[in-house]
Amino acid sequence: MPQDVGARRGRPPISDEQRREQRLAISRQAVRLFREQGVTATSGEQIARAAGVSERTLWRWFRTKEACVEPLLSRATEDFQAVLRSWPPGADLGEHLRAEYAFLGAPSAADVADVLAVIRMTRDEPVLRAVWLVLHERAETTLAEVLGERLGLPADDLRVRLRAAAVNAALRVATEDLARTAADDPGAARRHHAEFDAAMRAALRAFDGPDVHRASARSGDLAHDGV
Repeated sequence: MPQDVGARRGRPPISDEQRREQRLAISRQAVRLFREQGVTATSGEQIARAAGVSERTLWRWFRTKEACVEPLLSRATEDFQAVLRSWPPGADLGEHLRAEYAFLGAPSAADVADVLAVIRMTRDEPVLRAVWLVLHERAETTLAEVLGERLGLPADDLRVRLRAAAVNAALRVATEDLARTAADDPGAARRHHAEFDAAMRAALRAFDGPDVHRASARSGDLAHDGV
């Protein structure tokens, strides 16, 4: 019978870290089942059984069976956000990304195949596509906050929001391209870093201009690619 963590009376509640790990475990099982038998043929009951939790726990943490992919899929955006937050003041963003960003780098590398498989599935599964796009919408807020701070502008400034949207779009499209090509091309992952760097620089240059240069100069963080 599935073990439902925290369900027994008198048992102390699980920590945030334990909850995160259990949600991720459920996500891995959901993705495995989706890959093996398709989204339509997979039920919430099957996912709960495979993950060793009760259906009650599953539906408490996930509103739909498709939403179960969110913890695993979010790794594609969270790793990038973490690298962006570590961007040193005064450093060039492009150089920082080249040095620090690698798609699902350690410690999450073990999930690369599953993450790429889910991203591929988003092309044909509208509900999974919606989950993917919502994750990127959330990530865009973080991008705007970091870019705004570096430019000395409010995060809701139109110039900042446009640049955040461009960075976000470059990340999404480059990741989708990696997912599309990686299944049949072992060298795709190696090329992804260079292609992503080129896409990011192109996206940033599209919004380069004197008004942003002045704001960047005031903050002491003008980069040659316009960030």
